[in-house]
Amino acid sequence: MMCAVMAALIFSIWLAVYGDSNYRFYKKEYQRYEVTEDLDMSIDHVMYVTEHMMNYLIGKEEELSVVTTVEGREQDFFNERDRLHMRDVRNLFLGGMKVGVICLAVAAVILAVLRKREEDWKRLYFRTYSIALSAWLVIGVLLGIAFRVDFTTCFTIFHKLFFTNNLWVFDPETDYMIRMLPEGFFLDMVIRISKVFVAVLVLIWIVLFWGKRNYKKEEKKDD
Repeated sequence: MMCAVMAALIFSIWLAVYGDSNYRFYKKEYQRYEVTEDLDMSIDHVMYVTEHMMNYLIGKEEELSVVTTVEGREQDFFNERDRLHMRDVRNLFLGGMKVGVICLAVAAVILAVLRKREEDWKRLYFRTYSIALSAWLVIGVLLGIAFRVDFTTCFTIFHKLFFTNNLWVFDPETDYMIRMLPEGFFLDMVIRISKVFVAVLVLIWIVLFWGKRNYKKEEKKDD
C-alpha cells in the first residue's frame, strides 16, 4: 500500500501538470503574476512557448527551442542555460513516471498474491491502506508546515537534493524562463498537486471501505 500511495502521488503530479491540454491553469497563473508585462509578450505567445516546453518535458520534442517575440524582438525564448536545466528536469520527470509505474506494478503483484492467499483480503486491503495513508498523512502535514513557514527555503532544498548542479539558479535579467515561471507559480502548483493527491487518496479509501463493508455483509449472510 505504501507503493500504491507513491504511485498515486506520481499520477497526481502528472494529472496536475498535464491534466488540461489547454493549460488553462498556466494561463491563469501568467495573468495573476503579470508575466506578459515582465516579458513584454502577448499571452498567445507565452502559451505557445508553454505548449512547446511541456511537450519537451515528456519527450514529444527533442530540442527546447521556440522562436517568438520577446521584449519586442523575434528571438529564441530559451537560452543555453535554460536548455541544460530543462534537460535535467525532463530526466527527473520521466524518471519519476517510471518509478510510478514500478510502484504500481509492485503494489499490484503483492495485492494479487494476498487476494489469493487471504480470505478476508478486502478487510486486509482497507486496513493496510489506512496504515499507509496515516504514514503519508504525517509526512504531508510536516511538509505542508514547512512550505507554509518558508517555501523559498524548501524550494531551494528540493533543487539541491534532486539536481547536481546550479543550473537552476537563474538571472531574471538574462533568463526569460524565470520570468515566465516565478516562485509563486511553483507554490500554486504544489497546492494544486496536493489537492489532486488528496482527492485521489480519498477516492481509493472510499473504494476500499466500500469493499470491506460489502465483505462484512457477505459474512453475516453466510452466518
